[in-house]
Amino acid sequence: MMLMRATSITSMTIMPTIIMRMIMITITMITGMAITSTTTVIPMLMTTTSAADGSALMGADAAALYRLMTWLSPAFPVGAFSYSSGIEWAVEAGDISNAETLRGWLSAMLTDGSGFCDGVFLAHAHRAVEAGDDGALRNVAELAAAFVPSRERQLETSTQGRAFIETARAAWSSAELEQALSHCEDMIGQGKMVYPVAVGLVAATHGIPLRPTLHAFLHAVVSNWISAASRLIPIGQTDSQRVLAALEPVVAATAERAQCAALDDLGSATFRADLANLRHETQYTRLFRS
Repeated sequence: MMLMRATSITSMTIMPTIIMRMIMITITMITGMAITSTTTVIPMLMTTTSAADGSALMGADAAALYRLMTWLSPAFPVGAFSYSSGIEWAVEAGDISNAETLRGWLSAMLTDGSGFCDGVFLAHAHRAVEAGDDGALRNVAELAAAFVPSRERQLETSTQGRAFIETARAAWSSAELEQALSHCEDMIGQGKMVYPVAVGLVAATHGIPLRPTLHAFLHAVVSNWISAASRLIPIGQTDSQRVLAALEPVVAATAERAQCAALDDLGSATFRADLANLRHETQYTRLFRS
């Protein structure tokens, strides 16, 4: 007759993600009148859910990601859903009629139009705040406001910029943010704090690095463009996601270009998109404000 009994011994942590657990197995054999017991200890390795290679998202990195996802979410109250950046006129004119023509239009706006230019303004505003250079920040803000090609686009970007600042100030206030804004109150009131400059300023005062801020900003802008188009063409949710997926490398490349660009590199070659913004002002029926 043979009896077997297993007993777990207290675990020992070897690495942050690995636990050594000892299993003690006792085998008792009864042969006639003789009883023999043998005990064997078997080590077993078990993993934990914590990261050993430092890849866990904690502290400042987690806070930065959380804030970027919040600030550039469609739910953040800047009123982005009210604007189409001229896409409404482009749809009426027949320039955009399906997912493929939408992808081409948005790709051009990203690489050669307002997407790239706004990325450059964001990058320079971010650096000016990091350096504590109030003069450079004012110059970037004024140039960005003057660079807008139409009245409706001016309304769009300045209104969103002001709403972004006010909401961030109310819900995510910090001493650094207040310090930066103390030199910009008149610019906000005059509509010179446009959306990309506002995002760069707030991100810098919260210590969020430039590269992820740029990528998140351009992703949010493209997502809003696609959302507007989906209500105008219309295209379905699946096609909308296909367009967004197709623009992923374009967003990444534009963000990298904008990060390295000087203010002298600013320029737009999307005349048709600028014309769409101008003609939208007199469009007979409109869902959007731009």
